[in-house]
Amino acid sequence: MTGAASPGLVDPTPERDRIALGIRQPWCELILGGRKTLEIRTRSTAVRGTIYVYSAKKFSDLPELDEVLSREDVDLDVLPRGALVGTVEIVGCRRATPEDVHASCVPLRELSNRYAWELANPVRFAAPLKPRFLPYGVWFYPFKRRGESAA
Repeated sequence: MTGAASPGLVDPTPERDRIALGIRQPWCELILGGRKTLEIRTRSTAVRGTIYVYSAKKFSDLPELDEVLSREDVDLDVLPRGALVGTVEIVGCRRATPEDVHASCVPLRELSNRYAWELANPVRFAAPLKPRFLPYGVWFYPFKRRGESAA
């Protein structure tokens, strides 16, 4: 699995049929920087391919957040929120294991009975992109209404 970040920033062209995943900061930043290659979730996913990374308006509420920020050298005050910040590919999904602590950037207790969504090829946008439609769940279409067919 690859996790290296793209070498440059991209000016995105909105893709109407691309789905977005809402993720809290600083996890978006760590994904786009190639340091977080596993997204830990309570449910499995069959989604594969490139998705938008939407930086949720709320920060992570993980008790160890300060430790993560220090270890990863991230400043919450400068991180974008409430916008599409890049793309990443979901290349697989499996049960999380204790060995996933480093790649997921979360403590061991967060891995129990969870799924590891395997991420690759993160691409950071040159500037955050405001979605036309706001999130209405974990997954959402930022440039079309749910159920709307492709134009």
